[in-house]
Amino acid sequence: MKYLGLKTLFILLAFAVAAVAADQPAKTVKTVPVKLSGSVNGAELYREHCAVCHGIDAKGQGPAADALKKHPTDLTQIARKSPDGKFPALAVQEKIKGGDIVEHGTVDMPIWGKLLIPMGRNQTDADLRVFALLKYVEQIQAR
Repeated sequence: MKYLGLKTLFILLAFAVAAVAADQPAKTVKTVPVKLSGSVNGAELYREHCAVCHGIDAKGQGPAADALKKHPTDLTQIARKSPDGKFPALAVQEKIKGGDIVEHGTVDMPIWGKLLIPMGRNQTDADLRVFALLKYVEQIQAR
């Protein structure tokens, strides 16, 4: 058997990995309509609408995480990563509403639709849900 150069070995390895990857089905996220549970409990809302991406433990390892182009944020580290070490409630509130997070959708229609964006007579309900999620995320910050 002839000695293969490192470059040749690397190329063969790359082809082998590509062949295996080609046999794997692409991961997809199933889109389902948002169901309003009527709950304004932050932990319940989180489990129903956020855990699929961020994980039950909020560390970014939910069942849909691998199918996303950008890995979900570890929500337990928000305060720790903040410049002053404090939980940035207003910034988190805006992100929950869909602000500047492409994965959450646009402000006009985030992936959870009317659940968190105040519209018409549902404004109070949406505001309560956002506040409940905000307080839940604040509670789960790593100490």
